[in-house]
Amino acid sequence: MAEQKRDYYEVLGVSKSASDDEIKKAYRKLAKQYHPDMNPGDKTAETRFKEVNEAYEILSDKDKRARYDQFGHAGVDPNFNSGGFGGGFGGFDGSMDFDLGDIFSSFFGGGGGTRARTGPQRGGDIRVQLTIDFEEAAFGCEKEITVGRTETCTDCGGTGCAKGTTAEVCPDCHGTGTVRTQRQTIMGTMMSTSPCSKCGGTGKIIHQPCPICRGTGSAKKQKKITVKVPAGIDDGQAISLRGQGNAGRSGGPAGDLVIVIALRRHPVFQREGSNVYCEQPVTFIQAALGAELEIPTIDGKVKYDLPEGTQTGTTFRLRGKGIPNINGRGRGDQYVTVVVEVPKNLNSEQKEALKRFGETLSPENHKKNKSFLDMFDKRKKKS
Repeated sequence: MAEQKRDYYEVLGVSKSASDDEIKKAYRKLAKQYHPDMNPGDKTAETRFKEVNEAYEILSDKDKRARYDQFGHAGVDPNFNSGGFGGGFGGFDGSMDFDLGDIFSSFFGGGGGTRARTGPQRGGDIRVQLTIDFEEAAFGCEKEITVGRTETCTDCGGTGCAKGTTAEVCPDCHGTGTVRTQRQTIMGTMMSTSPCSKCGGTGKIIHQPCPICRGTGSAKKQKKITVKVPAGIDDGQAISLRGQGNAGRSGGPAGDLVIVIALRRHPVFQREGSNVYCEQPVTFIQAALGAELEIPTIDGKVKYDLPEGTQTGTTFRLRGKGIPNINGRGRGDQYVTVVVEVPKNLNSEQKEALKRFGETLSPENHKKNKSFLDMFDKRKKKS
């Protein structure tokens, strides 16, 4: 039995009325928490990371979220059909003619019976994860990935029949793939349909199967695909390559290949949207006297004049040095936070020099310290 999927809102820890921003914020937090780079070798974290990405893909899409809210997981299945019952109740005359399998299928995704599929069927989507570097995501790149997928059998062209032969139309269901049965109930005569047992619901019987695909019409193959990753893509976002998924059946179109992007952690930079953040360590002397700094950016180092008297925790902005917007319009900014490094392991001569220097300072040189003490003294006098 397949494992029951968790509710997507539960996965992200948000309510069903959550806004798009709330969903995005919850996703970013969880994606960072369970990212493979943060949890090397942890299979549980890897599973949760994939689960979080899947939930976000559905809930961040307006149409998919609406279908999910109405029909649950079945509503976002590629083969889902939300049409009506296909039959109805006429004036009640002691008989009922409708398809129980269709009703159960509409509500539960096939819980009451399996609808025969004799017409063209779309192939299933394939979902893979692609891990790239911080800079590759910022400026875009091309990657070659290998994907295992089902492809139409080249020997039989997807018919499942050996060369020179054709399939026989099923004599029991006459090619429909379903048979109708009638039974008496306390509510009258009830008609229902079910897959034809003779042909397995395909509507045809293959007497001489293709020796390559053994009658399935498709074969599993490894395919190398070149992926163009657009500049500005972010962690958890996905690229969809239409028609690169599993082959369809009975002439149906192939599914899509969905590539979810995962970013490797950068030793210097952090990212929020199109903005980049980093810390810049400076010496006590540089902070006090000011200095020309070389600041690392994703474009390379740039020069910045640090004002004298800069305090630790001060943040300055480098305009246009962030991530290119994925729509190709402009770039974000880079925010640099200054961290003043207090010297350690001073020798006796250095300590004496600092003491003499300290004796030359007045309270005006440390305004924050002076105002803090003044505020404390005033409060003490009031009490």
